[in-house]
Amino acid sequence: MTKIIIGLLIVSSIFISCNNNEKADGYGNFEATEITVSAENSGKLMQFNVEEGQILKKDDNVGFIDTIPLSLKKDQLLALKAIVYSKSGSVLSQKNVLNAQLKTATINKNRIENLIKENAGTQKQLDDINGEINVIQKQIKSVESQNSPIIDEIESIDVQLKQVEDLLQKSNIINPVNGTVLTKYAEVNELTSFGKPLYKIADLSIMELRVYVSETQLSNIKIGQEVTVKIDAGETMKSFKGKIIWVSSEAEFTPKIIQTKEERVNLVYAVKVAVKNDGSLKIGMPAEMWISPQTE
Repeated sequence: MTKIIIGLLIVSSIFISCNNNEKADGYGNFEATEITVSAENSGKLMQFNVEEGQILKKDDNVGFIDTIPLSLKKDQLLALKAIVYSKSGSVLSQKNVLNAQLKTATINKNRIENLIKENAGTQKQLDDINGEINVIQKQIKSVESQNSPIIDEIESIDVQLKQVEDLLQKSNIINPVNGTVLTKYAEVNELTSFGKPLYKIADLSIMELRVYVSETQLSNIKIGQEVTVKIDAGETMKSFKGKIIWVSSEAEFTPKIIQTKEERVNLVYAVKVAVKNDGSLKIGMPAEMWISPQTE
């Protein structure tokens, strides 16, 4: 009887030892694609409706930068364009007069050529009208050369107007993606400048767990494969369903934050696992990946 009890104790201890030695297939931390939204114009921040932890939708208008200087510049350019147009109008009116004269001279030339065919006109008359046409054509070219710089100036003003319109549009702060505000860098009434960070946002609805696996585990891993992800939840582990979305094509040394000193010198492969967030997953949180289905 004593031998039977001892045997049962040995079997139980082996079973417990095996369970305690069971390890996850990968360890890592949760990540999310963080986007820093920066100012696209310089000026005073007139309105800024952003708070840390706030959930924003793509294309939400979250504020705007003072546009008075740009509006004044736009009015100035429009006034300048009107002045330049008036110069161009004077030159074009001269050209219209010359074109009318050229048309009349061309009609007279045709008439003289018909008279010569009927022996009712002279060569001198034809030479005179040709000379008149040549003079008018040179005058037209001269007027066109005078108008060319004016046209170039108008085109330059149009380009400046487009630049001002673009800056006016960029004075509105438009949220680029769906996500949660992680950090706020600016406040209303502060002066901002082009490229200055305003806030950081990330989509936390789907988190990415970056884990590291050994070369021997690669044969059991493929993109699209479903795995189990576990995080600490008090004295137990909380499980999530995950899907492998990326496997590194190159080996690297295990990061220092993973495993023991001996294991850190091993070459491993990085793997990303997408996990639907129920609100409990945070950026930087440690987690485990289990390839085989796990039960709590």
